Amino acid sequence: MRYKVVISIFQAIIVIVCAIGIYNYALKQNTDETGEIIITDSNGVKHYFDEPPSRVAITNTYAGTVMRMLDINESHIVGVSGDFSDEKLWPELSKKPMIQQSAHSEIDFEAILDSRADIYIVFANNGMVDTGGIREKLEPVGVKVVALDFYKYDSLRYEIDVLATMFGKENQRDILFNEFDEIESLVESKLVSLEDSNRPQIVMEHHASLTRDPVVLTGTSQWTDLIQRAGGINVFEDLPGHTTHVDMEAILDKNPDILMFDGITFDIGYNRYDDTGTTCETHMQHIESRSGFEELNAIKNDKMLVLSGEFAGPMMIHGLPTLAKYLHPDLFEDVDSESYLDAYFTKYHDVERIGKFVCTT
Repeated sequence: MRYKVVISIFQAIIVIVCAIGIYNYALKQNTDETGEIIITDSNGVKHYFDEPPSRVAITNTYAGTVMRMLDINESHIVGVSGDFSDEKLWPELSKKPMIQQSAHSEIDFEAILDSRADIYIVFANNGMVDTGGIREKLEPVGVKVVALDFYKYDSLRYEIDVLATMFGKENQRDILFNEFDEIESLVESKLVSLEDSNRPQIVMEHHASLTRDPVVLTGTSQWTDLIQRAGGINVFEDLPGHTTHVDMEAILDKNPDILMFDGITFDIGYNRYDDTGTTCETHMQHIESRSGFEELNAIKNDKMLVLSGEFAGPMMIHGLPTLAKYLHPDLFEDVDSESYLDAYFTKYHDVERIGKFVCTT
């Protein structure tokens, strides 16, 4: 009996040693990688390719959108998440094998391996996604984990460049960046003489405020970049991090000119019409009912704004004129901000823009 126990322990040790050896070998292989195509993702990890990847797994629609903006053939995509379920917007990708429920859900490693993906594109800095843990599990079995966000204004161009380099789409990148330059230059030209005293003071609340006391977007949020470029001031931009919890008194003390809310969890955006779940109207009524908020300038002047989740992704530059016109209607009176949103959908998604994208009081 004792002999069998010893044999079992010995066999277990052999299995563990072999597993460690394979893992270390895989790490060494990654360290010694070479290739003509070299990229560095948003986690600072270098990846090497002999040729553009031919089998790609993606779980967030931001990555799918940028692939369209760069005219990368969707036939390369072999697995997606449930976030691509809208058949109007994603007619081909909605039929691809589903490798996980959403971009933020637990990863289905078996489904990814079944897809035989070469690379898995994942969020780099999203607190709901364990990018490091995913990398540790997938890279030893030959799946490169490329971490890119596509939702931060200050890194959007860099990440688009990474994807363009990986797929040999530098010409499309240059055309896209020229379009970005034109939109940004238009907005800048309208605001060039704007005094700081004429920039509205804005509190930008995170969608977590739907179920908790106020959570505001702060200095490193993409919304802060958008607000600044559109001619506003995020009154909590000096607070650290992406979001932070504040009490009601902090907002009352700031007495903002405008209350903004990110609409990621609202029923607004492409092919969504604000008619199910928490609507803009019910949320704004909730905000108005907060103790003391009736004295805020934003409430007195009916200045509450909800922008759909698309404004926080690759559409952010095309959405910049919309926010700028809301903040400074006189300066942008001759700018058709809706046309930029329309062009974004027709040019990059090959669909007409449908749905509700902005809610105001």
